[in-house]
Amino acid sequence: MAEVVIVENSAAAGELVAAEIARLIRRRSDAVLGLATGSTPLPVYSALRAQLDGLDVSRVRGFALDEYVGIDPSHPESYRSVITREVVEPLGLTPALVHVPDGSEDGIEHAGAEYDAKIRAAGGVDLQLLGIGTDGHIGFNEPGSSFASRTRVKTLTEQTREDNARFFDALDQVPRHCITQGLGTILEARHLVLLAYGESKAQAIADAVEGPLAAITPASAIQLHPHATVVVDEAAASRLRLADYYRYTFANKPAWQGI
Repeated sequence: MAEVVIVENSAAAGELVAAEIARLIRRRSDAVLGLATGSTPLPVYSALRAQLDGLDVSRVRGFALDEYVGIDPSHPESYRSVITREVVEPLGLTPALVHVPDGSEDGIEHAGAEYDAKIRAAGGVDLQLLGIGTDGHIGFNEPGSSFASRTRVKTLTEQTREDNARFFDALDQVPRHCITQGLGTILEARHLVLLAYGESKAQAIADAVEGPLAAITPASAIQLHPHATVVVDEAAASRLRLADYYRYTFANKPAWQGI
């Protein structure tokens, strides 16, 4: 079972996870972080700026979860641009050490295998941040994705495109394809940290944490991981049947264990 931590709000979630990342970097100056985009991880990145004050992060490495296919890397909503704007520059990371899947159409058939090879060459991801879609997807692994899947090209569902349209001027500007780390790739990270806020994510969280292991809910793959942490606010936790148990176990957890 994943560890479930229920906090008051997204700011508290950001502080908690940022502290764990800072501890990791203090232990290992060349730590490998798995970086998520979207609005969910923003409180983590914001809190991390203060947590890393005075730390040398020049050797920290990063791997983004995904990228749109066919989007210009300089487009403000390409994940290359988002990661640079929201993570690399604010945290002072070394740009050359932070990688994003290659979404250019030329050579796309080989881009997934090449990205997985880069992750392996770095020694694997130490801590992978994850958000969750309202349909239970993580990364861009839509419902039906194989738990053994590797980094590959996927066709986005209309629901995902509609969810992401807020970042674009119009729905028809949202790409239809992406390149994403597969569930099998994600599960190889040493620590998974999945975050969710708000009532709209409550059912997806309940299905992922307490529901059956099923391809219809890609995020349920975290049940297979030996060190998975789910950090949610009260609204996102509202459909968890064991919420009181999660609160009790976290309140009585030895402080030295972290999350």
